[in-house]
Formats: sequence, structure tokens, C-alpha cells
Amino acid sequence: MADETLKELGALIEAKQSDVVVGWEVAFGELNVTVRPEALPAFVEFLKTDRGCRFSTLVDVTAVDYPEREERFDVVYHFLSMYQNHRIRVKAAVDEGDMVPSIVAVYPAANWFEREIFDMFGIIFKGHPDLRRILTDYGFRGHPLRKDFPTTGFTEVRYDEVEKRVVYEPVSLVQEYRQFDFMSPWEGAEYLLPGDEKADGGKA
Repeated sequence: MADETLKELGALIEAKQSDVVVGWEVAFGELNVTVRPEALPAFVEFLKTDRGCRFSTLVDVTAVDYPEREERFDVVYHFLSMYQNHRIRVKAAVDEGDMVPSIVAVYPAANWFEREIFDMFGIIFKGHPDLRRILTDYGFRGHPLRKDFPTTGFTEVRYDEVEKRVVYEPVSLVQEYRQFDFMSPWEGAEYLLPGDEKADGGKA
């Protein structure tokens, strides 16, 4: 879609939802609209029903973590209008302790998307009919897509042959497994990898 058409759509949405829209822009050929989080259900209802929009399809809901920012998360929604051949990205900035209104009542497809965000980022969706983890285990600690979540996790799950059951144990890595030497022979490392001796005429 041409940028001019997207700009017209952005101006239309801002004019009709001026008390909700924080800002909008066309970037990389896509329309991005930032809104106040508490107004999300009413705003997406407008996107779905307004004759100039008719965004009938919810494509995706996700989040982005900005730990250094005061409003730590962006909750991001992608919609498609099958009638107008338009796409839009809606963003709402929320702090770590804030609750985001669920849009399941407007778009039932948001159900599992919101559960995934709750599981991966720890963002709570107020009014969700069944907000519980969807990808991790019930006793899982933390939220894996937060940028401060350790890559090793906190807990190791394994099957114990002696006890004949699944057991949970704290992750324990010896120090040598936490330090890596990513240098290659071409960057000054003192060791040689198999086959590297060929580069020195077989003298290595």
C-alpha cells in the first residue's frame, strides 16, 4: 500500500479517536498507531466496526521488553482489513506492574495470544477469561522473554530413574561452562582446530 494511503488512514483514525491516539507514523511502509492502554478495547472495537477501517482480522498480539524504559513494555497488536486491504500495528506502552485490558470480547482470537504474553513477559490482561500459562509448566519461575531472564533459566526438569518420576532441581553450572573463548585461529588464539595445520604448510 502506498505511503499516502497509509497517511490518510492514520489521519482518519486520529481524527475519529483523538482522545485515544497518542501518536502515529508511517514507517517502512507500515502504519503504526500508539494508543493509551486503558482505551484498547474501545479502540479495537472502533477499528473493527468503522467503515473506513473494518479491521476484521486480528493477526497477532505480542510484546517488546525495554528494561531501561520507565514504561517497560510495549504491547503490540497487528490487524488486517480484508475489505480495505489495509494493515495496521497498534502499540500501547505499559509499566511492569500495569494491567492491560483484554480484547478477547472484541477479538476472541486474542485469547491464546494474551496467555502467551502473560507467560513469556508476565503482563497481566484484566478481564481475560482464563489467564494462565500456556507454554511453560505450572511451576515455572520467571518469564523467559524478559531481557533480564537468565539464558540457563532457574530450574532444571528431568526424569529421575531412581524415584521413577519427574523432578525439579535448581540449575547448577560449574564455572567453566559459563565462560567461553570465541576466538578463532585467525583472531590470535594459541590453539589449532583440526585442519588448521594445512594453512601453515603442515608445519603446525
